[in-house]
Amino acid sequence: MKNYKYKVLLLLCVIAFAFGCGKKYEPFPVDRNTIEFVFDKGDSAGTKAQAFLLGTYRILKTGHNRVDGNYLDAASDDAVTSTEATNQVTQLATGSYTAANFPNEENSWAYYYTGIRRANIFINNIAVVPTNIREGNGLLQKQNWKSEARFLRSFFYFELLKRYGGVPLLGDKVYNIDDDVALPRKSFEECVNYIVSECDGIKDSLLIIKTGSTSHRITRAAALALKSRVLLFAASKLYNNNETPNTNPLLGYTNYDANRWKLAMDAASEALNDTQSARALLPDFRNVFITVNNSELIFIRTNTSQNGTSDKVESANAPIGFPAPPGRGITSPTQELVESYPMKNGLPITDPLSGYLASNPYANRDPRLDSTIFYNGAIWLGLPVETYEGGRSKPNGTQIQTRTSYYMRKFMGRFRNAPTYSTHIDDWVLFRYAEIYLNYAEAANEFSGPNTANVKDAIRALRLRAGITQSTPGVSGAFGIRSNISSTEEMREIIRNERRIEMAFEESRFFDIRRWKIAEVVMNQPRTGLSIVPVGTTYEYNRITALQTTFDKNRMYYYPIPYLEVLKNPNMVQNPGW
Repeated sequence: MKNYKYKVLLLLCVIAFAFGCGKKYEPFPVDRNTIEFVFDKGDSAGTKAQAFLLGTYRILKTGHNRVDGNYLDAASDDAVTSTEATNQVTQLATGSYTAANFPNEENSWAYYYTGIRRANIFINNIAVVPTNIREGNGLLQKQNWKSEARFLRSFFYFELLKRYGGVPLLGDKVYNIDDDVALPRKSFEECVNYIVSECDGIKDSLLIIKTGSTSHRITRAAALALKSRVLLFAASKLYNNNETPNTNPLLGYTNYDANRWKLAMDAASEALNDTQSARALLPDFRNVFITVNNSELIFIRTNTSQNGTSDKVESANAPIGFPAPPGRGITSPTQELVESYPMKNGLPITDPLSGYLASNPYANRDPRLDSTIFYNGAIWLGLPVETYEGGRSKPNGTQIQTRTSYYMRKFMGRFRNAPTYSTHIDDWVLFRYAEIYLNYAEAANEFSGPNTANVKDAIRALRLRAGITQSTPGVSGAFGIRSNISSTEEMREIIRNERRIEMAFEESRFFDIRRWKIAEVVMNQPRTGLSIVPVGTTYEYNRITALQTTFDKNRMYYYPIPYLEVLKNPNMVQNPGW
C-alpha cells in the first residue's frame, strides 16, 4: 500500500509541472508515470528520466514580470508598479501582508519543497537507468544528470534560506503519505554548510562547456557561482552581525566571524579564475540579455516559448503611446535608482567635478542608464519617449502609465531606431559572470579593505565594459575610482552602488538591501519620481512621491513561515513577529 501511495505522489508531482513546458522542458505522457516507468531499466537512452529531470529544471522561476505581472524590484527602492495599489508587489513594498495572506508569487515554501522532492526522486532512482552515453567531461551522462539534480536541490534550498532563514533539510529522503514529516527547522549555519558542501561535491561532475543545445544545463561554473552567492549572503550583516549578533540560530550566526568574508572572497576568486569554464564579460552590456549562450552567462532559465524567443518584456514594460505593437508600461523605475547612475566619467552626479547639469539630467551619464531605463527624450522605435505631463508616454487620465516619468528598458531588444519591435531571446539570467566580480569586490573589501588585490580592478572592469571613460578629470585613478581610497566604508558604498546599477531588475536589490540590513532605512522613505513640465524649449523637473513604502525591522527581514505549515507541524518554529 505504501509503495502505491508513493507512485501516486510521483504521478501528482509530475502532473503539477508537466503542463506549459517549452521545447527545453518537454513533458512526457503522464498516464503511466510510476517510478518504474520513468526510471526504466530498459531505457538505454534515458529518455524518460531526462524528461523528468528537465521538468525539475522547470521549477526554476523566470523573473520577467513574475510577481503579479511585475518585477520583484518593484518591491524594492528601485521601482514601483504602474498598476493598481492592490498588486502583490505593492503589498511586499508596503508590508501589507501577514503569515496567512502573504503574496502568492513570493509564498515559496511549498513550491520549492516540491522541487526538492522531485530532485530527491531523481537522485534516488537514476542509477537503474542503463544509459552508457558519455559527455564532454568524460563522465556518464547519468552521472552529470545526478549532479544537476543535486545542484537544483541546493538552489531551491538557497531560495528558501534567503527568504525564511533556516529550513528543514531532507537529505536524500523522499517522504511519503505514511511518513512523519513534522520536521524541525535546521539552523541557518547548517543550511549554509549543506549547500556549500553540495556545490563542492558536484562541481567536478558537471559539464564544463555548453553548446547551443545544452545552453540551459547546469555546469561547473554554475556550482561555483552558487557557492559564491551563498557564502556572500552568509557573511553579510543580516546573518553575520558584528554589532549585535543574532540570538536566534535559525536566522543567522550567533557569533560574528570576519573569516566568513574570507570564505566568500575565496569562493568568488575560485569562480573568477576557473579557466576550465571559459566565462568572461561580454563587451556590450545590452547584448548580455539578448544573445544566446554568450560568454557571460553562467546559468539561465530558458524561455519556454515555441521557438525560444518572445517579445513579452517589451509588450509588458515598453513605454505607452507608441504605434502598434503597444507597450503597457508596467514598471516605473524610481528617481532614486536613476540618481544612482554616475556620469560617463565615473563620478557620482553629486560630485562637483562630475559635470552633471540639473537642467539636462540625462546627458553624459553612465551608458547603463540608457540601457536600463527609458527617460524623457530617450529614443524608442525611432521616436522620443515623452514622459513630460501630457506627452505621448504620460498622457494622464486613467490609462496605466509611468508613475515616476521613467519606464524600464533592460532586457529589451535593439529597437531604438526600428519601426516596431519583434521577438528575441529573453532567457532569465540566474547567474552571470559580472555578479562574480561584484561578489569578489564586496567580500575582499569587507575582509581586508579596498587595497586588497583586485578589489578596485573588479569594479573598473565592469565600468570599462559599460562604456565609462577611463580617465576622469581631477581624479587620480581610472573609471572614476580613485587609487587612494583607503576606507572600507567609502569603498563599500561604491561597490554597493555598482551592484545596484549593474544588476538592476535582476532580483538582486530586493535581497541585497535585506542582507546588508539597510532595508529599514531605504524602505521607510517615499519612492519618488519626477513631474516634468514643459517650459518653452526646456523642462521643469519637480520631485513627486510615487509610493510610500514601509519596512518593519522587527519582522520583515524574513518572510513568515506559511501559516498552514506552522499549524500542521508542531516542530515548525515561526519567524519572529509573525
